[in-house]
Amino acid sequence: MRIRLPILSALIAVLLLVPAQAGAQFKSDAFSQDYSNGEEDNGEGKPLFSLGEYFRGLAHKDTLKIGTVIAGSSVFIGGAQIYNRDYWKLPIIYGGLGATVGLGFYYRKQYTTSLEAYNAAIELDPDAPYTVNDKAHLTSKLLFAGGALVYWGALMDGTIRFKDERDHSPGKATIYSILVPGLGQAYNGEYWKIPIYWGCLVGAYHYWNINKTNYEKYRRIYIAATEDPSYSGPFSAETAVYYRDVFREYRDYSVLAMAAFYLIQVIDANVFSYMRDFEVTDDLAVKIRPTVITPNTQWAAAPSAMGVSIGLRF
Repeated sequence: MRIRLPILSALIAVLLLVPAQAGAQFKSDAFSQDYSNGEEDNGEGKPLFSLGEYFRGLAHKDTLKIGTVIAGSSVFIGGAQIYNRDYWKLPIIYGGLGATVGLGFYYRKQYTTSLEAYNAAIELDPDAPYTVNDKAHLTSKLLFAGGALVYWGALMDGTIRFKDERDHSPGKATIYSILVPGLGQAYNGEYWKIPIYWGCLVGAYHYWNINKTNYEKYRRIYIAATEDPSYSGPFSAETAVYYRDVFREYRDYSVLAMAAFYLIQVIDANVFSYMRDFEVTDDLAVKIRPTVITPNTQWAAAPSAMGVSIGLRF
């Protein structure tokens, strides 16, 4: 795909500089069109997501877009498999979610029970031989992570198995990037963008981790300097609270950076998927010349005016 950036930049600049009101003067049918016919359905006012439309699609009475299928499946788990007629996958998905989430809560309860018993025993006797069930705590975290993986896998499977009439679906590219950063770029064949976005995301996470560690460090120092009378550290309370606030601010900026890079790669996958077949060749020509704009009807109230005519040939 070859794009002449100067030409495109000039077109964008012209579109931004021309007032919106002047656009009506270039419409040859501006005074002859009938706008009173309200029967025409142009899609305006249609909700982005409709439960009725979604369930009609699950009943295979209507054709859905991939965005509707995945959005509905994010709440009604397994909906994408029903729409794709992969019914045999439903027991696997619900069985996996039930086992991982159910056992996760079971081991979480064991951990909280042991923690409560430990705290009660320590209050009575600091040397009590009670311990916290850290193994149950770790097991619950792993099980919850497994449940999240099953949920993610159901959405990914629904996206992969979705049948689109087009050979290349912008909707799939967008969903891929939402589920896995960079996967939409791989779907578009733009593999060189993947290390860029992943580098930005990893870099933002790296700085978030550094700023978070420093924030917690100076927060502890500030607490010790204000609550411990025997504190004799190298930082005063004023210095500690200053650095605490600075690193907290940097930590928040790092979170915003991660969110921004993630959103940008989703938008990039969507936009360049639509532009995949767009090509501007050397045959493109632009002619800009002054002209007199005259209304083509006697009912026009505006007089003739000087303007600019833009001609495109491609």
